[in-house]
Amino acid sequence: MSLRPGRIVGILVGAVAILGIGVYGPAMLLGPLPAAAVTTATTTDATPPAAVELPMPAVGQSAIAVVGDDGEAFLLAQSGGDDTVPIGGAAKLVTLLVTLDSLPLAADEDGPGITIKPADYTDYLRYRDEDSRTLQVSPGETWTERDVVRAVLFASSNNHADTLARWAFGSVEQYVTAANAWLGDHGFTATKVADATGLSGDNVGTAAELTRLAALAMSDPSLAALLDGSASSAPTARQVPDVVARLGDVGVRAITRSYTDPAAITFLFTAEVASGASDASNRLVGAMLLVPDYETLDPAVTAVVEAAAAAAAPIELITAGTAYGSVSTAWGARADLIASTTRAGTGWAGATGAATVTVEPFTTASSSREIGRVTVPTGAGEVGSPLRLSADIDDPGPLWRLANPFAIIGAFAANQD
Repeated sequence: MSLRPGRIVGILVGAVAILGIGVYGPAMLLGPLPAAAVTTATTTDATPPAAVELPMPAVGQSAIAVVGDDGEAFLLAQSGGDDTVPIGGAAKLVTLLVTLDSLPLAADEDGPGITIKPADYTDYLRYRDEDSRTLQVSPGETWTERDVVRAVLFASSNNHADTLARWAFGSVEQYVTAANAWLGDHGFTATKVADATGLSGDNVGTAAELTRLAALAMSDPSLAALLDGSASSAPTARQVPDVVARLGDVGVRAITRSYTDPAAITFLFTAEVASGASDASNRLVGAMLLVPDYETLDPAVTAVVEAAAAAAAPIELITAGTAYGSVSTAWGARADLIASTTRAGTGWAGATGAATVTVEPFTTASSSREIGRVTVPTGAGEVGSPLRLSADIDDPGPLWRLANPFAIIGAFAANQD
């Protein structure tokens, strides 16, 4: 039987139709869906509270930081710029840290004996005649390492700073070389020393870097025990006056305090403030340089410590249930991106930038699944919370799939990239 041309065309059209239905249907029903689109929230509810502005002094150069668990100083505020300036007696803190790094001293140990030699006695006489801070010594005396450290730390004794440097490094000149190498190894780019005492104007640094030095001091077991008063004194310990102490009545522990012509008043200090949580506290360290007088220094330190203490209570930076954005799909489904946990920080370390939302690409998801994260930068690092959907995003079903081939084909092509 011969086939007419029209019959042949009909058979071909039918075959194409059958093949089309056989391929089109499965392709549309089983093909990938377009990924959900993400929109970040711009409402004030999703805006984290900014850090509290601390009242830094308008004169000199100052900085205040909080000490982290690893001993690092997280800068909270600074004023007066970051130019390199003379640091006066703060250089003695470098002397102590470098020596204790080389010759460690446990918090409950006296350490080896250090014999007072003629050069040490000559230094004492010279500094005394120059009306610089000294603590009396006599040739042939033996001071323990701990007592010399106490003399440098609390009495700010210039002759003991030189004695410690000579004992640990052979000479003051060799100490200076070792100290500047130590500073470089620890990431200090502005701080340099020219002697062990800080009397030279060539001892320089910045307030921000000196808060790092203070944080290192509070992380050293021996220095921390002396500064927080937990160190016990042996009956044979030398009598060392605490001449650097100031503002103890407002909870401030002076670390170094000095006056020199090049540096004016230099004051490094620490204070412990409650965090608002039970039995928890934060360790603050501060540096104020080039301060002209104590009438300027005292209210400046008091104001910044009191403000930091008041602002240390926790504030919510991320609130559970807050929408930090939304997702929508090509088939009309929509859900909010909800923070699943509350995250808090202190007021002085609060948000330093806007919340950032990251979402893993997805097409469908249940509301119980973590699909992204919201993070907020703070002065003490980032805080974050997982994000979930406020409602399930389900498959649109066969009717939508069959009626929207271009969306399916486009999703397939996107998956090939």
